[in-house]
Amino acid sequence: MKYLKNVTTLKLDSDKCIGCGKCLEVCPRGVFSILGGKAVIVDRDLCIECGACKQNCAFAAISVNAGVGCAQALFNAMITGGEPVCDCEIGANKSKGCC
Repeated sequence: MKYLKNVTTLKLDSDKCIGCGKCLEVCPRGVFSILGGKAVIVDRDLCIECGACKQNCAFAAISVNAGVGCAQALFNAMITGGEPVCDCEIGANKSKGCC
């Protein structure tokens, strides 16, 4: 399931990647694959910005702003039982909400 197109902050620096595959192991969404001995992003739009890949990359090849955006707002709402609220601006009046 894809959530929103072209909104993730996920980035991969292939020069720093050694192809250990740790990002594949920890990513709950199958965002990464190994190609030519290095990690590649298969589908950026699958990323939910959980931060597991960045946290587990010993070579600092991955950057992502974990805990931001609509996906995190949905997770927080499920945990707390509240309404999802993110930093997205919606509607003509630019009210805060979750996309």
